[in-house]
Amino acid sequence: MQVIREGADVWGHDRPDLGGADPAPVFAQLFDAHAAPLRRYLARRAGAEAANDLVAETFLVALRRRESYRRDLGTARAWLYGIATNLLRHHVRSELRGLQASARLAHTGELSHAGHDGRVAERVDAQTRAAQLAGALAKLSPADRDTLLLVSWAGLEPAEVAEALGIPPGTVRSRLHRIRRWLRTAAPVTTPTAKEA
Repeated sequence: MQVIREGADVWGHDRPDLGGADPAPVFAQLFDAHAAPLRRYLARRAGAEAANDLVAETFLVALRRRESYRRDLGTARAWLYGIATNLLRHHVRSELRGLQASARLAHTGELSHAGHDGRVAERVDAQTRAAQLAGALAKLSPADRDTLLLVSWAGLEPAEVAEALGIPPGTVRSRLHRIRRWLRTAAPVTTPTAKEA
């Protein structure tokens, strides 16, 4: 039996048969292939500690619902990210509170440009930029935020995002275009002027 690699299974593609009498070997291979990248994605969204729990819960839900997986409709990778994204939505309230708090810090001036050392200034600039982006992300709808972060943080292709979220690929592409255009105006990249530098 071949070992599943990222993006491949025992048949040479990522569409295994999960309906067998003993799902343990296939799920062990799925876990080996997809748990680490899934955990990295979830850690960026919910933090390292929550990511560990969410990965475990994702595979538990996948095991319980293995009969619902239709390999003719999509890859196991996209299916797993879809489950993880649904579980992650339960954490949206706390995620939004954190993003809104970061945005408030940027607006209240608590992330000020202080200190003489160039590295301190760079760190403050990076914190300010992160706060601006956090505020913009907080303003996105959950569907738009999921779409953007599945592409940018999880590295999924738009077709995989479509499979994961159960929407048409054209919807993903149009959402991404609209989101990116909006982000350019909502959180523009600022560079220091000659006086600030």
